[in-house]
Amino acid sequence: MASPSDPSNQQVVARKQNKGVPFKFMVPLIYAPILPLIRIQLRHNPVLRDRLFTVVLAGAFAHGAYLVSDLYDSESK
Repeated sequence: MASPSDPSNQQVVARKQNKGVPFKFMVPLIYAPILPLIRIQLRHNPVLRDRLFTVVLAGAFAHGAYLVSDLYDSESK
């Protein structure tokens, strides 16, 4: 069994640690302010407002479903 100070083991651990920001998890921070802004800015054009709101909301749900599905899990391995 390899000791914790083994250099080959440290390389594997260093490769698994990602120091970058996981942007795919930060997408809800974009959706959160956009959805109310769509409702406020397009209140005089209800047809466009409802269609755009539905498309953005469907995109948010699709993104969330992708993150919890096996597709995302297989890509991260």
